[in-house]
Amino acid sequence: QVQLVESGGGLVQAGGSLRLSCAPSGRTFSIHAMGWFRQAPGKEREFVAAISGRGRFTDYDDSVKGRFTISRDNAKNTMYLQMNSLKPEDTAVYYCAGDSARTVIVSTTGYEYWGQGTQVTVSS
Repeated sequence: QVQLVESGGGLVQAGGSLRLSCAPSGRTFSIHAMGWFRQAPGKEREFVAAISGRGRFTDYDDSVKGRFTISRDNAKNTMYLQMNSLKPEDTAVYYCAGDSARTVIVSTTGYEYWGQGTQVTVSS
C-alpha cells in the first residue's frame, strides 16, 4: 500500500509564491510517475503538472507554464511544486498523485494513488 501526503499549502497574496511537497510512504519503490492536480469549488479536478520517475521528463498545463515548476528529489523521496506569480484563479485544493508507470501521466484516470489534498488560497 502507498500513502501520499501533501504539505505546504496556505494563504498568499497575488504575485506571491508557495512550494508544495508530496512525500510517499509505504511501498514507495512502486511509485514512479507523479503529478499535481487541483480542484476548485464547483469544478472538476484538473491537471497541473507531471514528472517522470527519474525527473527527466515533465509536462505542464498551459495555465501554469512559466510560473510553476515540478521537481523531485528521489534521495529524499519527495516531489515538489514551486508556484510563483500566483493568481487568484490558482485557488484550489492541490492533490498529489502517483503511479507505477514510468511515463509522464497527465490524466486523473492514469494515477493509482492520491493524497488527501492541501488548500492553496490566493487573495487579490
